[in-house]
Amino acid sequence: MSQAAKAPKTEKSAATPAFAFPAFDLSKFEMPKFDLPKFDGTAFDMSKVEVPAAFRDAADKVVAQAKDGYAKLKTAAEEATGLVEDTYATASAGVKDFNLKALEASRTNVNASFDHVRDLMGAKTLAEVIELQSGFLRKQFEAMQIQSKDLASIAQKTATDTAEPVKAKIEKAFKSAAA
Repeated sequence: MSQAAKAPKTEKSAATPAFAFPAFDLSKFEMPKFDLPKFDGTAFDMSKVEVPAAFRDAADKVVAQAKDGYAKLKTAAEEATGLVEDTYATASAGVKDFNLKALEASRTNVNASFDHVRDLMGAKTLAEVIELQSGFLRKQFEAMQIQSKDLASIAQKTATDTAEPVKAKIEKAFKSAAA
């Protein structure tokens, strides 16, 4: 190693930059002074400028294409908005039906439980209590199976009814894009 590499760094060498920039005094510099040329706006009359016919035709075509593109985009946006609204309405109706069926099932189960408790209070023997309990559990299990099938059916119908218009619209869009 060289001597410079072995020597410990001092604070002075760390604070000294590798290149010292000269200090400028901006007050010694003066901006050049010049006058802007006078521009007579009346001499430059745009109404006398002739636009070539090819340029006008090209501009008309671009404007027509932009209008056509805008009309297609607007139609697509309106269709998409209608689809979203219809899908939301279908989903909302399905969720409402599902919730009503779930509430009905809950009401039925609660009423059956109250009836069962009333029947248990009237039991005279342990054998009667066991018989009432096993009968209640069997009926509740059967009711729960039926209720679950009903709720699953409603959920499946809601999912199908909600997804079908979206699927049809996407298929239509792909067919029109392919054509």
